[in-house]
Amino acid sequence: MRTRLKVCCIASADEARIAIAAGADALGLVAAMPTGANSIPDERIAAIAAATPPPIATFLLTAQTTAEAIAAHIEATRPTVVQIVSHIDPAQAAELARLQPCVRRVQVIHVEGPEALSLIPEYAPHVHAFLLDSGRPGGSVPEFGGTGRTHDWTISAAFVKASPKPVFLAGGLNPANAGEAIHQVRPFGLDLCSGIRTDGRLDAVKLAAFVAAVGEADRRLASTSRN
Repeated sequence: MRTRLKVCCIASADEARIAIAAGADALGLVAAMPTGANSIPDERIAAIAAATPPPIATFLLTAQTTAEAIAAHIEATRPTVVQIVSHIDPAQAAELARLQPCVRRVQVIHVEGPEALSLIPEYAPHVHAFLLDSGRPGGSVPEFGGTGRTHDWTISAAFVKASPKPVFLAGGLNPANAGEAIHQVRPFGLDLCSGIRTDGRLDAVKLAAFVAAVGEADRRLASTSRN
């Protein structure tokens, strides 16, 4: 199976075009966050989402925590997918599924320890996929992604095996470690931001190197499976 690629922290229409040309399956559009890092205004998110051709998915990263607020954020920006960056109440996840049944829902799980696996049954009935990241939602200033840090991939690998839904892997990914991430975790997709940026801008050379590393890792896995 080909590892999907989600390029996050897209800041402009030009960055969206670079990512799509490189082979991205999805674009991540970061709305207002507690840290303010990598976020863009909702109006720009809506414009990029509207201009993105299918089958490229557009992920709205929202820090809202109630079903009504998340649904309103979706209505304001019109993505094809909503990525919920906080560990929200599962009852709110169920209500969001009722309010927005046509928009795919991805729940972020911040992997701070093995307890992350206990969240699978809480959310799986209400979402289409999970995304494992390295945030610290309980910090004095909550972090919900874009940290540039990896986490314990042994926990992520166990999460992938246990999850009934597809799982994206994020957190500190770059061209040098993409192959090992795929080999060790076997995620449905990889999600990256800081590892392909230079001076805050999407770097087409780094992105091409990342795409090449993912392709090589996929070919090795396919060869191993055949043998």
